[in-house]
Amino acid sequence: MSDQNKQSAKIEPLRKAHPCPECGTPSQREHYPFCSNRCRELDLSRWLTGSYAIPVADDEAKAEYPDED
Repeated sequence: MSDQNKQSAKIEPLRKAHPCPECGTPSQREHYPFCSNRCRELDLSRWLTGSYAIPVADDEAKAEYPDED
């Protein structure tokens, strides 16, 4: 390859940089979708302590199957 081809070639990122869900700065490839290991660990900590939760119906049988009587 000649030097001209090397200089004119553009390298495109695999993903567009999105804002970090924790602090809003652009995400980094090594820590995607976060910007740093700190933000990644903060998010993991919230999941492990139960700050994040998936809502569940009180009675799952009623939520899935309405009255069929």
